[in-house]
Amino acid sequence: MAVPSMEPDGTIESNWTEKVQDFDQMNLHEPLLRGIYGYGFERPSAIQQQAIRPCILGHNVIAQAQSGTGKTATFTISILQRLDLEFKGCQALILAPTRELAQQIQKVVLTLSDYMNVTCHAFVGGTRVQEDIKRLESGVQVVVGTPGRVYDMLERSALRSKDIKMLVLDEADEMLQEGFKEQIYNIFVMMPQDIQTILLSATMPSDVLEVTTKFIDNPIKILVKKEELTLEGIRQFYVNVEREDYKFDALCDIYETMSIAKAVIFCNTRRKVEFLTEKLRSRDFTVSAIFGKIEQKERESVMKEFRSGSSRILIATDLVARGIDVHQVNLVLNYDLPNNRENYIHRIGRGGRFGRKGIAINFVTNEDRRILRDLEQFYNTQIQEMPMNIADLI
Repeated sequence: MAVPSMEPDGTIESNWTEKVQDFDQMNLHEPLLRGIYGYGFERPSAIQQQAIRPCILGHNVIAQAQSGTGKTATFTISILQRLDLEFKGCQALILAPTRELAQQIQKVVLTLSDYMNVTCHAFVGGTRVQEDIKRLESGVQVVVGTPGRVYDMLERSALRSKDIKMLVLDEADEMLQEGFKEQIYNIFVMMPQDIQTILLSATMPSDVLEVTTKFIDNPIKILVKKEELTLEGIRQFYVNVEREDYKFDALCDIYETMSIAKAVIFCNTRRKVEFLTEKLRSRDFTVSAIFGKIEQKERESVMKEFRSGSSRILIATDLVARGIDVHQVNLVLNYDLPNNRENYIHRIGRGGRFGRKGIAINFVTNEDRRILRDLEQFYNTQIQEMPMNIADLI
């Protein structure tokens, strides 16, 4: 079997070019569409535009895109579209390298299927096996898990593979390294012969790609290059605030000097979001706040408030950065630089989504200078000091 062709820089070569620019054009079930919009998505990201369609059509797919570009929603939407909702047995199996990621994926599945009444459970190590067996007996349509626990469930015949029609490997580069490779192969051998396999990964080392040929025939290959994600049209600046204590005054100065239609302000912790919300409200700003712990219903009403314009500032943590895509956001402000550099693109990408122009401002303390340089290197971009005439640029 031929190894899928690969470029010299360790990326796969795409063989699928069709793009669907809108969720409405994907012929998705109405309740699924409601779940997608309820989650806060407005338009598909680059990987979603290209990969959802072939996944729904039942093709084997290898998709390569940077972390945090919407890969989870890509395979989740595809699975939810293909489920037979009347049948309560397991129809899709998603494997992830860590417990945290498995649980995060489970949350996305449950949130996007909010109007579909889908059962999904995360099977991970460190929990009671008996409880997992009970869950399977009561019927789980989508199983998410780490390879060890999933293999254990298959071995005990608690998880029956005969009706599984989709197998997803998230973070496939990690999953097909030495530590997991054998387990994955053992799981695959227990799957039905005609199973559809979907692999998603940020990198595709040649040895990993070679392993995929053992269990994937004629895959559709989709590559979204990193440089395509730097989102031209967004001008990036930094403000040297020196110390944490000076950030709030710097924020108020920016608001005094320019007219901002809508802004998203990112903080690294829930506590900081709450602190900043309170301080801005005390200065009579209309502010909405959103972070991981708030209930889905409240999250939806906050987003609605912000989209409608009754609130013009949204303060958020990274946990929800990926679900926020709002038109007319002309400023994204990183009150804190992100802990994880992959999240930077998600945050600033909110401002100039899909060709819309926007401005990103980063507050940088003396300790943050190294992180700023690291971001510039990683994204091969330039983040300049904010000019005095910033108001003219917006």
